[in-house]
Amino acid sequence: MPNITTSTDPDPEDAPRRGPLPAQPALARWRRALADLVFPPTCILCGAPGDDGRDLCRGCAGDLPALGLACVRCALPLPAPVTAGAGDDGPLCGRCRRKPPAFARAHAPFRYEQPLPALVAGFKFNGRLNTLRLMGELLATSLGDAAPQRPEAIVPVPLHMRRLRERGYDQALELARVVGRELALPVAAAACERTRATPPQTTLEGKARAQNLRGAFRATADLSGAHVAVLDDVVTTASTVDEVARALRRAGASRVDVWCLARTP
Repeated sequence: MPNITTSTDPDPEDAPRRGPLPAQPALARWRRALADLVFPPTCILCGAPGDDGRDLCRGCAGDLPALGLACVRCALPLPAPVTAGAGDDGPLCGRCRRKPPAFARAHAPFRYEQPLPALVAGFKFNGRLNTLRLMGELLATSLGDAAPQRPEAIVPVPLHMRRLRERGYDQALELARVVGRELALPVAAAACERTRATPPQTTLEGKARAQNLRGAFRATADLSGAHVAVLDDVVTTASTVDEVARALRRAGASRVDVWCLARTP
């Protein structure tokens, strides 16, 4: 594995470099069981007792908007029946057929529809760390179920220092730490940096989003031959994660995947 500085380095026996993603480490399961005894899980959406040791009941979990049929490259939700072209593993959206992104594959368990916007806003802007922990656990579970090719590290989309001071914490980094802990994967928080502050992507449209981010990220580690996963909370047009992936590819990464909680239709 290339020399990637990580913020969490699990035991090598718990985290083989290749093969399917592992089950949750035994120590993490014991910690969760102890926490459940002291603080019984309660659904963050309806207040009912949580299910499976999480702050989410079975009914509310079933109501979450699953991604469903989506582009195998960028995870964009697709209509059924699919009219887009197909790749080796499934359907491709028109944009990925015309101009494939710098990343190899994107994974998202949910569509960005209610209650996802409210949940994301809760941990992104209001400091609801219990919601962030739950969302990270759900993302990790979905990744384990999908059993994608295993990356060597998780790279959270970096937040500019100015935005970090305003917000108080980096939600992508904290989400990556939850996922990394659940899947026994290291988090390479220092592998990429945001070189300049940019206007929020939500204030821009179309081509302006891509132009806004051009050159905004720089890899700060030697990633020669590495397979890494870029992690963000929500992917809208994929401009941000694509630009991060380009920076990591320039640093030598052989493959970059994208992991996120939700994909915007």
